[in-house]
Amino acid sequence: MNCLSPSILSADFSRLGEQIRGLDEAGAQYVHIDVMDGRFVPNLSFGAPVIRSIRDCTDRIFDVHLMIEEPGRYIGDFAEAGADIITVHAESCRHLDWTIESIRKHKILAGVALSPATPLSALTWILPKVDMVLIMTVNPGFGGQPLIPYTLEKVRELKKIVDAKGLKTDIEVDGGVSFDNVEEVLGAGANIIVAGSAVFHGDIIENTQRFLSVLNP
Repeated sequence: MNCLSPSILSADFSRLGEQIRGLDEAGAQYVHIDVMDGRFVPNLSFGAPVIRSIRDCTDRIFDVHLMIEEPGRYIGDFAEAGADIITVHAESCRHLDWTIESIRKHKILAGVALSPATPLSALTWILPKVDMVLIMTVNPGFGGQPLIPYTLEKVRELKKIVDAKGLKTDIEVDGGVSFDNVEEVLGAGANIIVAGSAVFHGDIIENTQRFLSVLNP
């Protein structure tokens, strides 16, 4: 089954709990939470206290995407706040294997993200250890950017590698996904779709259900 992971970076923060409950009501399987430190990416968002404060709003999977320098320092904080999946950037980890092991020690799922220009070779040795690979289809840090076309070729190549190795690794795509291109993204091999603006701009429940009807017709 394909899954939708709406990114609350595009939510109305004055109504965050209400909007998360709307995602739940509409059937979204995940909630995507972008954590930014203003160093790894040129933007700031929120940290573990916000995640903890919204954990009671839904029992959906909290898909926590750490866009921060040396995320291994904070794995425990985000696990305790309620993360179900923690994804770290290969580019931000000095010791990626250690960071993945740290996530696993907290009995939650581990993911690795790659920025657009980072080659798939960064995953060569770590791929069997991770539950999900997140391919960034925009440069990380800001919502509302258009999808970079060449990143879908990375998704296609990753899907071939995962299948050839007989792995069950989820492939998530984040950045610029809309109703106009989501079928192409799925066709490239992604099975978890992050969408921010396309979900939260307008009727959240209607937009979520529209995406789900495309993901699982």
